[in-house]
Amino acid sequence: MLKIINGGIETVIEDWPGRIGYLDNGMSSSGAFDNVALGLANILVGNPPGEAGIEIAGGYFQAEFGIDTVISITGTDMKPTLNGEPVPMWEAVEVKKGDVVKFSHFGELGFRAYIGVAGGIDVPFYLGSKSTCLFGSYGGFEGRKLQKDDIIKFGKPYQALSALAGRKLKKEAIPRYSREWVLRAMPGPNTCPDYLTKEGMDYLYENSFKIQLNSNRSAVRLAEAKDLAFARPDGGVAGGHPSNVLDHAYAIRGTLNICGNTPILLIADGPTLGGYMNALQVIYADLWKVGQGTPGRDFVRFIYCTQEEAIQARKEQREWLSEKSLA
Repeated sequence: MLKIINGGIETVIEDWPGRIGYLDNGMSSSGAFDNVALGLANILVGNPPGEAGIEIAGGYFQAEFGIDTVISITGTDMKPTLNGEPVPMWEAVEVKKGDVVKFSHFGELGFRAYIGVAGGIDVPFYLGSKSTCLFGSYGGFEGRKLQKDDIIKFGKPYQALSALAGRKLKKEAIPRYSREWVLRAMPGPNTCPDYLTKEGMDYLYENSFKIQLNSNRSAVRLAEAKDLAFARPDGGVAGGHPSNVLDHAYAIRGTLNICGNTPILLIADGPTLGGYMNALQVIYADLWKVGQGTPGRDFVRFIYCTQEEAIQARKEQREWLSEKSLA
């Protein structure tokens, strides 16, 4: 078990792929914002890649272990320490009862860190997932962020602890972080020629957009696209602005929503239905990058991707998130 000393800015329990199959009931999938960092953390401690772990956004998390176990820390480098001493990232580390893990703030590159624990996190499944949905207040640990004095239980390790400690990733398996996150994206359901002009689509693919401070697990807001060229003068019966459409389902996690002239990436806890056009769809294999984009500092840039390329990228990611990545 783990006793929370400081929950930090935003620390939640998340698994992957989250709560799938309930979009038509208005329930988001939630799930790890960076599924690659969580997946690699799990592999290091002998868990399946989708097992629940601890997602730390921003930093300042601190907790005390109540049992001996093996953990791994991945994601942005928040300068984690164990009993005040630096603890290595991207490898399996043995911890003892009474040890205290502490994180500083998000690193020079990236925004979220993950703790994988041998056996995973023992919270109840809710509709097939252990993930927290902050905006619905369900799943995870009591449907909320972790806070001081919470007690988090661990599951039964999948392998002997003695066989896990010291496992490392191949150097090439550690993801590369950036200040500009390149996202492969396919045209969405509301594109040219009906909603945007060709020039409008080119504008989305040819420019970088800064991530705004008012971003969260529901939506990552980008800088205003002032020169975005719409194909129609207004939204017709849906409203006065051309970004308006009649309400329809959002293909969330990775949909680029255009609200007025503001591009918004709908993500983990995003809405399932709405009245704004959806111009692009970030491919599944690149969703993890959105979770590492730092609000107020980093940029995203979209590059065109075909369906065949998206399928191939997904296959390659499945290989990446396997024990083949261990050194």
